Amino acid sequence: MHRYFLLAMCVLMLVVIAVFLVINWHMDTPMQVGEDELVFTVPSGSSLTLLSRSLAEKGLLKWPDVLVVWSRMTGQSRIKAGEYKLRRDDTPRDLLDMLTAGRVVQHQITFPEGLRFAEWLHLLKQQPRLEKLLTDLSGDEVIETLSLEIEHPEGWFFPDTYSYSYGDSDRDILSQAHQRMQAVLAEEWQQRVPELPFNSPYEALILASIVEKETGVTSERGEIAGVFVRRLKRGMKLQTDPTIIYGLGDEYQGYIKRQHLRKATPYNTYIIAGLPPTPIAMPGRGAIHAVLNPEEGDSLFFVAKGDGSHYFSASYEEHLEAVRQFQLQRRSDYRSTPR
Repeated sequence: MHRYFLLAMCVLMLVVIAVFLVINWHMDTPMQVGEDELVFTVPSGSSLTLLSRSLAEKGLLKWPDVLVVWSRMTGQSRIKAGEYKLRRDDTPRDLLDMLTAGRVVQHQITFPEGLRFAEWLHLLKQQPRLEKLLTDLSGDEVIETLSLEIEHPEGWFFPDTYSYSYGDSDRDILSQAHQRMQAVLAEEWQQRVPELPFNSPYEALILASIVEKETGVTSERGEIAGVFVRRLKRGMKLQTDPTIIYGLGDEYQGYIKRQHLRKATPYNTYIIAGLPPTPIAMPGRGAIHAVLNPEEGDSLFFVAKGDGSHYFSASYEEHLEAVRQFQLQRRSDYRSTPR
């Protein structure tokens, strides 16, 4: 009797081992993805049992119950909602590890330096996996929805690459970008040189946005900032085209006419003294650093050379000669620089 019991136990152990080996083999066998990669979504509240059956119906899992059994054996039965990506060589074990760890697909959106707030909203609206809560709102409505303590959205969002996943919204990205800009501006303000013509970090942000738009060659950023800082200190008008363009709005069609230089807008720095009322774009850290640490020198003017760089002058006479050299064809739609 005792011998039969031992025999039965041995058979049972062999069966258990065989089952374990089969399950383990299945968990390490590549799934039938059929493509280089497959993206699928796990809704909030989904169970592994329902998901396994759904994947089996799509031909991805051969034995869905095996995945469920293994998850209970290993304590991996709780999965996280989100968007996931399966690759050709992924196995059920990879799938289970992915679902329980919440390794969701990460999307990215890049905001280049110098874009306007309206362009940010347009980029956000084009993201297919991002929930849209703000893109159809006005600037004032966005400020109210985000509970921001600012009066105008322009300039207050830091240009960078931001990651997001399934379920995130444009509100999440803008909140993160605003916090980044606040942090960068505060840090750079603390490291500023003395005797700058700014009464607040916001005024520095305004000029940084202008420097961002004027800079075509990175190495010139500090010198361009120096020109504008010296002009502000001397009470000279900034006379910079990017502010003209911003003030024209939809009226601007790709070139500045002489009549635009005479049009009264809050952003026409050929008319107004000092800074415009708000930034005109989203400046990066480099532009912010430049206006708070401008390059020393005596230049007060610059003119575009046509290759993205500028010629800098200390006197108006020298500037006029540079204009004649680099902008010979001055028509009604000519592009001007500080003078």
